[in-house]
Amino acid sequence: MNCKVPPVLGRSEPSIISANAFPEDENASVTTQPTITTTPDPASAPAAADEAPAPATPSHPPSLSFRLEASGPTYPQLLNNPPASPITNQPHRISDDKDEESSVPKSFDRSDIKHCHSDHKETLHDDEKDFEGARRMHKFTLYETATRFYIVGSDLLDSRFRILKIDRTAEIGDLSITEDEVVYTREETARLLATIEHGNISTGGLKQKCPFWGLLGFIRFTGAYYMLLITKRSIVAMIGGHYVYQIDNTELVPLTAGTAPKKPERNSEEARFVSILGNLDLTRSFYFSYSYDITRTLQHNIIRQREALGKGLAKPDNHDYNDMFAWNHYLLEPAKSHMRNAYDWCMPIVHGYVDQAAISVYGRVIYITVIARRSRYFAGARFLKRGANDLGYVANDVETEQIVSEMLTTSFHAPMKNLYSNPNYTSYVQHRGSIPLFWTQKNDAATPKPPVEMNLVDPFFSAAALHFDDLFQRYGAPVIVLNLVKSRERTPRESLLLKEFTQAINYLNQFLPTEKSIQYIPWDMSRARDQDVIETLEAIAESVLNTTGFFHNGLKPGNENEGGYSLQNGVCRTNCIDCLDRTNAAQFVIGKRALGHQLHALGVISGTSIDYDTDAVNLFTHMYHDHGDTIAVQYAGSHLVNTMETYRKINQWTSHSRDMLESFKRYYNNSFIDGQRQEAYNLFLGNYIFAQGQPMLWDLSTDYYLHHADPRLGRRRRSYVKWWTPKNLVERSMPEMPPLSNELSTRPYSRFDDYWLEYYRPKALSSFLKVFTYNLNSTLRYIPVKMTQTGRYDLSPFTVRSGHVDHRDQHHAESAEKKAKAEGDSETAEGRLKKITALHGRLPPQNGIEPPPAPPAPPRKSSSISVYHQLELSRGLSSPTKQHFSLGKDVMQIERRDMNQAIERSLNPVLGGEEAGEYERYMSHPLNLPLVVTSELPEDADPDFVYFDYVNNTSPEAAAGMTAKAEDMALYGEFVKVPENPLSVDETDREKKRYIAYQRWITTGNFKHLRNYVGSIRA
Repeated sequence: MNCKVPPVLGRSEPSIISANAFPEDENASVTTQPTITTTPDPASAPAAADEAPAPATPSHPPSLSFRLEASGPTYPQLLNNPPASPITNQPHRISDDKDEESSVPKSFDRSDIKHCHSDHKETLHDDEKDFEGARRMHKFTLYETATRFYIVGSDLLDSRFRILKIDRTAEIGDLSITEDEVVYTREETARLLATIEHGNISTGGLKQKCPFWGLLGFIRFTGAYYMLLITKRSIVAMIGGHYVYQIDNTELVPLTAGTAPKKPERNSEEARFVSILGNLDLTRSFYFSYSYDITRTLQHNIIRQREALGKGLAKPDNHDYNDMFAWNHYLLEPAKSHMRNAYDWCMPIVHGYVDQAAISVYGRVIYITVIARRSRYFAGARFLKRGANDLGYVANDVETEQIVSEMLTTSFHAPMKNLYSNPNYTSYVQHRGSIPLFWTQKNDAATPKPPVEMNLVDPFFSAAALHFDDLFQRYGAPVIVLNLVKSRERTPRESLLLKEFTQAINYLNQFLPTEKSIQYIPWDMSRARDQDVIETLEAIAESVLNTTGFFHNGLKPGNENEGGYSLQNGVCRTNCIDCLDRTNAAQFVIGKRALGHQLHALGVISGTSIDYDTDAVNLFTHMYHDHGDTIAVQYAGSHLVNTMETYRKINQWTSHSRDMLESFKRYYNNSFIDGQRQEAYNLFLGNYIFAQGQPMLWDLSTDYYLHHADPRLGRRRRSYVKWWTPKNLVERSMPEMPPLSNELSTRPYSRFDDYWLEYYRPKALSSFLKVFTYNLNSTLRYIPVKMTQTGRYDLSPFTVRSGHVDHRDQHHAESAEKKAKAEGDSETAEGRLKKITALHGRLPPQNGIEPPPAPPAPPRKSSSISVYHQLELSRGLSSPTKQHFSLGKDVMQIERRDMNQAIERSLNPVLGGEEAGEYERYMSHPLNLPLVVTSELPEDADPDFVYFDYVNNTSPEAAAGMTAKAEDMALYGEFVKVPENPLSVDETDREKKRYIAYQRWITTGNFKHLRNYVGSIRA
């Protein structure tokens, strides 16, 4: 039998794969994991004789053995035998790079012109030059002359080349770019570069400056333009055969004349702008992709591609990048205005988090991809960006998408030329963002928790209306708001926002259609310590999933078991005060619930829920923990303070020091570093643009006007009643897929999607150790290999692990035996202690609580033995009796055990039935007091009630005889009597001390020697 399993981790030898290892048929269903053949059963050998011969296996193939004689269920064992290399007699060199391709690109090899022969010239047909795969560049080389920059771009196979020319002598503030749309061969490109070098011999010729992976755009401060290049990258994910890369290094190249451009003066304004831009670390959490739009969700990308096919187009006719998440949007503007095909050379980048891992289910490989996209609108540091601006954009706006796919086939396409209909892809989207109100917190180093200030009270909640309308446009309806801010505080901070946010949603909901209204769930998560936080979040998550649904690609609508598709309509918006710790925990639980539904839709599990402490959930927990840490560092400057272990109450005491350290780091960054980060954000995102006569960026006292609309523009306001856009409330639908036209049906897959060249690299020589998908973090890393050899370890990633050791394992049995022995020893010691304490006339402590002392026995008249004689008597006892008094090691163990019990009882107190009843009566009494409207007793009153005697202890006769003294009545009348003008002061008030003190303060300005002054005034 053949069992498709991922490669075993920790190989000692790489396996070299040639280009012929991959099938040439692009329509074939190709798995992304190697095939490991198991030892065949001899009984099944005759039946397999008519089948095609099996492929050759390595010399030491791993095998899966089964133990049928075991009493319990047996599971396959996991061996760690490395496959033998097909080239055993020739040493092979493996570079230090972890990816197939080096992280630093190789430059264009101009020496090929010397080896080109006239009878082996490369030619390109016209149809090869038109489609997008030939025009998209993946690798670039920058050349320079004294007056020009030349960029040579190549495709994935290094067979097609294009050239871009940039003028270095343009006027300051101008950008001169010439784009050559001709697609050249390698020989033609080499000859063209030789011609350019020959024409610039007198000025230094043509020199290679650097190879790079992509162009981020152009930016200008006070002088000439700069060009920002990606010089190093690394693969972080693979989606549908398209790689997603993380930026590891960048270079800023000035577009100035001369082979050695001058650096800006040290103290000049230009140098300061360059230094501010350097405070933004582009090597941390910035991502891009050549062929997959990571600024959009998977659902949007699939729908858009299928809409283009319905119009008879192989590709959408224009790029549809989401400007909200394209962080280099400002740098791309000059490129789009000066270049016809700007996106052939430049690519948008997103800021956030991208991670991918694999779940191995008995050989079935399930990929989990988490993509977090941070909005570039109203972006900034924690205390500097709070709430929302007047355009409806909120601070810390992050969209999180989790894609769960089964890699039976790599691409988004289904067999039989069903384009973009692969039913093995699912996704779910969540959203987090600051509370959409006008509020701030002043950043003060002396105040770790500044008070919340409501800067502007808008009775129509226009900012919240714009924000929710934008959510409707992005995700559809309904929008579920999970508000986790505190409801009760000693000093009101978060509770102020809770009240205002609740009023905002109630106001907006009264105008929305009932079925599209905003679903509001307020829950004080920080005070939910007496109840199970995770259990409550699980219930909320299930309700959210049933309301919004999730995206599942397929051929037709209907049941997912029949290849049907489903769409996500609506989104869950989660927030707390910072949208960090509590928000990440809530999003993890919702994502875990969605993961169960996605695995069920893919046919991996029978139910829709996954238990905690399983390999799959542990892997997912680590991904979301890293996701939360990255988002927290970007916004607050430190990692998460409260993690999932905190809310599950499984964190160790050692985590307290870690929490304190992260809190201090967050406080330090918010107080001293966030200002520099905010300036870098404003400069890179184009919020601040230098202009003559305007103040410099570092001279601004506030950046409020950089993030809000200019009031002088006279922006047209929306209706306060119909604040939403009707088309945004329309339910999302998948476009119908008509049969492909004859022209499209005859085209190969590469004309629709060039995943084949990008992922499989058919002409590249590689090894399994270098293929990204073979080195993914997987649930196999949680499996102890040695324990699988007994056949008693379940390899399923959905089995609950107890300390990663099965309860049927022999090692666990030995541990249980040792524990039982220790308990037996302690019982023996406890028995000895009882005998000892019996001689002293008292009982040992029970459950760590000392019993009350026994009453003293009456003195015996016949006994006259003193204490001294008792001590002397004890010295003459026999040796067995002496052993009872020598407590030794056993008593120390009992004392230690009693101390542990006392700590356990103090941490988890238990009340008796009588105490619990009294407490319940005490708490419920004020809620059950009846409204007293008559002096007569109710019919159902209990005559023995404890308060009846207290109320009736004074008779009406005694109450009628109660009178007040005359002096008490006079004093009461003085305080009750209010003059006609209580603020006026007459001569009778002159003698009062408060007026004398006031006159003293008016005259002298202080209250010193007040007693003497009062005497002089009265005299």
